[in-house]
Amino acid sequence: MDWRKLISAQRFGMEDLNLHRQENRSEFQRDYDRLIFSAPFRRLQNKTQVFPLPGSVFVHNRLTHSLEVSCVGRSLGNDVATAILQRQPELVDSFLPEIGSIVSAACLAHDLGNPPFGHSGERSISTYFSEGNGSELKGELSEEQWSDFIHFEGNANAFRLLTHQFEGRRKGGFAMTYSTLASIVKYPYASSMAGKKGKFGFFMSEEEGFRQIADRLGMKKLSDNPLRYVRHPLVYLVEAADDICYQVMDLEDAHKLKIITTEETINLLISYFDEARQLKMRETFKRVSDTNEQIAYLRSSVIGLLIRECTQVFLDNEERILEGEFEGALIKHICPRARAAYRYCEEISVKKIYRSRDVLDIELAGFHVISTLLDLMINAVKSPEKAYSRLLIDRMSDQYSVHAPGLYERIQAVIDYISGMTDVYALDLYRKIKGNSLPAV
Repeated sequence: MDWRKLISAQRFGMEDLNLHRQENRSEFQRDYDRLIFSAPFRRLQNKTQVFPLPGSVFVHNRLTHSLEVSCVGRSLGNDVATAILQRQPELVDSFLPEIGSIVSAACLAHDLGNPPFGHSGERSISTYFSEGNGSELKGELSEEQWSDFIHFEGNANAFRLLTHQFEGRRKGGFAMTYSTLASIVKYPYASSMAGKKGKFGFFMSEEEGFRQIADRLGMKKLSDNPLRYVRHPLVYLVEAADDICYQVMDLEDAHKLKIITTEETINLLISYFDEARQLKMRETFKRVSDTNEQIAYLRSSVIGLLIRECTQVFLDNEERILEGEFEGALIKHICPRARAAYRYCEEISVKKIYRSRDVLDIELAGFHVISTLLDLMINAVKSPEKAYSRLLIDRMSDQYSVHAPGLYERIQAVIDYISGMTDVYALDLYRKIKGNSLPAV
């Protein structure tokens, strides 16, 4: 793959327009700004990241997480661009210097497709079809359509949100640049190749759109049927930014919530460094006595270290990445000490954070709320002539294709509607539908 072709300012859905703007922003900076000012991005402030939305202690939500990932992604992109330009100065007149802006925008967008209630929201949608009442629909859908639903994936849903032409919206959805769109697709293949992990990059309905983008950017194709490409190189940087932030920030949140102790948090974060650096850090603690500031100092140091490590892994493997031969996430190839510390933090996170009572409670609630809403809304679009169905359909915005001729498209419209909800909105709608609350008089 070739950098000159991989980075394109062409906008999806606006291919027939010749854009010449009289302003200082690049097209990739415009991507970032479009996302920041969009309603789906604003709604992330009321979507669970890991822990339940805050009471007296403010922890990360999807919005703050995405902003932090974007900052780390910009640093990764800028560092990689600077190093590549030193190696290949002939690329200075290409879009390569814009890598930081592209990765930053893609990081903002990477969680846009995630439903409410954290990662359990994804599982509740897929298991509704594989194990719940939705399993009765299997015989009414094609094998490819069914695969989309039983392997529902937030990453694929983000690509759909950014490219799908919803009713009443101009062609091309957000009209993002090809390179920003390609940079969010971690798994560039169809749901039929999702495997046991259930990961894929686009639904059947967006297959042609992804093919168009991948072919235009010169992404290497591995197979035509089923559709499969190698990753766009910048996906590795977006993924690394996400890996760095969620691992480190989840520890800090867990400390604030007293799920893990101060001593344990310090030991986990300081283990990334050699003994000499650890001694200097502990000396710093004598000048910074506030516990939260000590944790913040260690957190920023770890993030800086992981940015440098992931940047170096990318640069050391640039040729293999461009050939589509590099395997695994960048974070899995960092230096042995940092890799061992990262793995241990993962183990502690699974044991003490992701299985904590508060996290499990929000997952249980999410499963029940989302499966109930799916059940009611899918029955409504299947039988729109019924009085109760009409009431439910009228509750939805006109932008959703609830009257599409095909069942697959109508179910997708329901999933679009529910996955776009915030935690609070989904819970409020659930209570109203169940008759547990009424609008204020």
